[in-house]
Formats: sequence, C-alpha cells, structure tokens
Amino acid sequence: MIGKLLQDKVAIVTGAAQGMGAATARLFAEQGAHVVVADMNEQEGCAVVAEIQSAGGTAFFHKVNVSISSEVARMVEVTVGRFGRLDVAVNNAAVSPDTKPLAEMDEAEFDKVIAVDLKGVALCLKYELAQLIRQGQGGSIINIGSVSSFRPQPNTPVYVAAKHGVIGLTKVAALENGIHNIRVNAVAPGGIDTPMLRNFFASAGATQSDEAAYASALSLLGRFGEATEVAQASLWLASDLASYVTATTINVDAGYINR
Repeated sequence: MIGKLLQDKVAIVTGAAQGMGAATARLFAEQGAHVVVADMNEQEGCAVVAEIQSAGGTAFFHKVNVSISSEVARMVEVTVGRFGRLDVAVNNAAVSPDTKPLAEMDEAEFDKVIAVDLKGVALCLKYELAQLIRQGQGGSIINIGSVSSFRPQPNTPVYVAAKHGVIGLTKVAALENGIHNIRVNAVAPGGIDTPMLRNFFASAGATQSDEAAYASALSLLGRFGEATEVAQASLWLASDLASYVTATTINVDAGYINR
C-alpha cells in the first residue's frame, strides 16, 4: 500500500489563501508535507493554516508579494529557516485576467497582470531553484499555467501572454536544471470553480443558465472542475510517482483545448 506521497517534504504554495492554491496546500499537508501557505491575503491564508493544523497537518502562513524580488527571496529564506530545506514548490499566485481587447488594452492593467502572473513565477523559480541547487538533493517545482497558455481567449491579451510565458519559463527551467535532478513541470487548468470564477460571474450578472452554458462550452464533461482536481495533478507531479517527468504540462481542462 502506498503511504503518504509527500511525507516530511517541505513545500511552498503561493496564492494559497483560496481556490486552487488553498486546495493544493490542504492536499499536500494531508499527504505529509510541511506546507508554507504563501499569499498576500493574511486573513484567508491563516484560515487555511488553521484548517491544516486542525486536521493534524503542519503549516504556517507567510505574507508575500511575488512580484517583489526581495519578498520572494525572504519567503524561501524563512521556509528554510523554519524547516531546514525546500523540496517542492507550487507557483500558483495570480491576479484576475484583463477584460479588454488588445486595441483597448490598459497599460496599468498590463503591468499588474504581468508583474504577478509572469514576473512572479520567474522570481519564484529564481529563488526556489537556487535553494534546491544549493541543497544538492533535487526537487520538484510546479508552475500553474492555464488553458489560455495554449488556446487564447478574446479580451484577455495580457493574461494570455503571461500564461504562454509561464510554459516557456517551465521549459527553460527544466532544461537548465535536470542536471541537478530538479524537475520542473506545469499544470494548465481549464474552467475551475474558484472564487475568481465566481467573482467573474457576479460582475457579469450571469444567471444559472449562463453558467451552465459556459461550463458546457469549457468542458467535454459538461461541468466546471473542482480546485481539488487541479491539486491532485500538482500532487502527482510533486511526488516520486512522477520521478521521470519534467518539462511537461498536464492539462486539467476536461478536454477543452481539443474542442
């Protein structure tokens, strides 16, 4: 019988205060990892930590803005100071997509989305990789992309560009660090039922019928995915079950990009 897949591993999960990040943090803790719940939202992040601890897991919250180099460096430093090392990282932090066509793109919104969704992943990779290389024992990093990494959506040019970039960073990081036994992969979620998606529906005044039609358009299974279903893909990539997998993207999209 397989034991806990991440027993005593040390894992950082960014954007872990809600949605897919929170589901990943909880699942990793269930599977034996010591989890750093990293996010800007301290109240919700601490709530996730409390859930993990009440279930018998190990976690602590660290406030970080992934678009600021010094804060990302500090996140890794604090993690190693607390647990002695780093084994796994899930770079999930992201902001809501832009909502205008390219001809009407807002420069401030461009800067915000790129700063978190692309630069943030690059900075996390920089400091996580440096720590894993120093330790000399390998490791696993998972970057969260999107189906928009492969199939562009209208009115989200900046988000699409950022998520394309995440896949590029994943491939380069894998190419450069296989020699160190560091695996770098990506997960590309499709239509996942998260607070971000619910906020989108609320702002658009969507009805239940609208939501059902949207789910059908995004999924061959006719439903939205659950955050835990994305977390399961990250868990597999983080674990030794995926020991020969690197530079790969797993699409958790119910077949959307094949429509």
